[in-house]
Amino acid sequence: MSSTPPARRRRLGLPRRAFSQVLLMQVAIAAGVAVLATGLFLEPLSKQLDHEAMRRALAIAQTTAQDPQIAAGVQNTPPTRNGPVQKEAERIRHATGAEYIVVMNRQWVRWSHPTPGEIGRRVSTDPSDALAGKDVMEIDKGTLGRSARGKVPLYDTDHRIIGAVSVGIAYDSVRARLLSAIPGLFAYAGGALAVGALAAWLISRRVQRQTRDLAFSDISALLSEREAMLHGIREGVVALDRGGRIRLLNDEARRLLGIGDEAVGRSPDEALGEGRTTDVLAGRVTGTDLLTVCGQRVLVANRMPTDDDGAVATLRDRTELEQLGRELDSTHGLIDALRAQDHEHANRMHTLLGLLELEMYDDAAEFVGEVVGDHRVTSEQVTEKIQDPLLAALLVGKATVAAERGVALWVADRTRLPDRVIDPRSLVTVVGNLVDNALDAVAGTAHARVEVELRSEGRAIVLRVHDTGPGISADQRELVFTEGWSTKKPPAHGKRGLGLSLVRRFAERQGGSATVGEADGGGAQFTVVLPEALTEPEPELVLAPADEESR
Repeated sequence: MSSTPPARRRRLGLPRRAFSQVLLMQVAIAAGVAVLATGLFLEPLSKQLDHEAMRRALAIAQTTAQDPQIAAGVQNTPPTRNGPVQKEAERIRHATGAEYIVVMNRQWVRWSHPTPGEIGRRVSTDPSDALAGKDVMEIDKGTLGRSARGKVPLYDTDHRIIGAVSVGIAYDSVRARLLSAIPGLFAYAGGALAVGALAAWLISRRVQRQTRDLAFSDISALLSEREAMLHGIREGVVALDRGGRIRLLNDEARRLLGIGDEAVGRSPDEALGEGRTTDVLAGRVTGTDLLTVCGQRVLVANRMPTDDDGAVATLRDRTELEQLGRELDSTHGLIDALRAQDHEHANRMHTLLGLLELEMYDDAAEFVGEVVGDHRVTSEQVTEKIQDPLLAALLVGKATVAAERGVALWVADRTRLPDRVIDPRSLVTVVGNLVDNALDAVAGTAHARVEVELRSEGRAIVLRVHDTGPGISADQRELVFTEGWSTKKPPAHGKRGLGLSLVRRFAERQGGSATVGEADGGGAQFTVVLPEALTEPEPELVLAPADEESR
C-alpha cells in the first residue's frame, strides 16, 4: 500500500493571504446577493402574473355574463352543442384567447364548453359562491387541467340569478411567461455579479496594499505584539488622530499624565486642561526632547506626525533625574559654602596667627570673640525666627553662599515660622529655588541684597523673597512661571526653566498661589501663599499649683 507523503498533501480551505480571502468572500457575497435578489424578484413576479391571469379570467366572465344572448339562451333553449349559448361562448373564447368559457344554470348543468361532449353535464367544480352572487378568482384544477379561473353569477332581465359563467385561462401560459422572463433576470443578475466581482477585486487590491499582502493571522499577531509592546515599555505613548483627538494611551502614559480611558476620543485640551504638556501633545509647541511638568512629574516629550495626518507622542519620566540634578546643584552650593567658609576661616586664622606672633594677646582674644560672636548671632537669629530645622539650615547655608558672592542675605524682622510644617522638604525646594533665583539676579550689582520673609498666618504660610536686582517687566511676570523660561545658561545636567514652574505647581497643588511683582525700591518680589501648610497647634497643658494639687 502506498500513501501520499505529508509534505505533498494539500489541505482544502481558504487561501492564506488577506487579499485572496477578501476577494473570495466578496465574490461569494455578491453571488449570494444576486441569487437572493433573483429569487426575491421571481416570487412576487409569479404572484403578480397569477393575479393578472385571474383578473383577466374574471373580466372575460363578467363580459360574457352581461351578454343578453347568454342569459336568454339559458332560459329559453336546451343545452346543446349547436345551441345559441355554445356558439356565443365559443365566439367570445376565441376572441379573448381563454382556455374555456362554461355557462351553467343553477343546477350546475353546462350550456357551453370547449369540448362539445361535456355540454349537458354537470360541472366538476363547485360554483356555489358564484350562484350565491359572488365574484370568484382562483387557480384550480378542472377537467381541462390547472387554470386561472374567474366565476361570476348570470342574471336575467329581472336581475335574478339564473346560473353562472366560469372562464379559465391555462396556467401553463402564465408559467410560460414567467419562464420566459427568467433568462433576462439571470442576465441582469450576471451583470450585477460581474460588477460586484470587479468592485470586490478593486477593494481587495486596496486591502492588499494597505495590509502589505499579509495574512489575517499575521495581522492579528502583529496587533497582539503591538499591544504587548505598547503596554510593556516604560515610556509613555500617546497616539492622536487627524482631528487631534487621543485614540490610544498605553499604561505608562496613563500613569505619567494621570488620566484614564475616559481621555480616549477627547482632545488634549479636554483631557489635560491648559498647560505646556497639552501644547506639546497638540503640536502647538514643536521641537525635540521638550521639557514639561505634569503634576509632580518632570517629563521629556517628543511628537512625531504619522502618514494619516495624526501624531504619536512619547513621554519619558525625568523626575528622578531632575531631582538628582537639583541635588547636584545643592551639593555644588554646599561645596561653595564650604569653600567660602574655608576661605574665610583661613583668613581669620592668618589674622589670629599674626596677632599671636606680634604678641598682641589681648587683641587676639578679642578678635576670636568677635568672630565666634558674629557667627553665633547669625545662626541664633535664623533659628529664633525659623523653628523648622531644615529651613533654618537652608537659610544659614544660603547666607554663607551669599556672603561669598558679595550679596547680603537678610531674614526679615517679621519672619516667624513654627516647627509645624506639614511638608518641609517641598517648602525647602520652594525657598531654595526662589533664593537661588534672587542671588543670580543681584549677582554683580552694587549694594546687592536679598531679603527673605517667612511667616505663619493660622495654618497658612506666606513666603516673600525680594531682591535689589533689575526686576521683571510686567509683560513677563506670568511667563517666568512657564516651563523652559530662563535667562540663565543651562547647566551641564539638563535644561533650566523648571524651578519657578515647580514652585507654582506646588503652590497650586496646595490650593495656594505664586506671583511676582515689583519690590519697594526696585527689584523683584516673589510671593507664595500656602493656605494649609501647617498642622494645628497642640493644646497647651495648664498645670495647677502644687498647693492646689495637694488639697
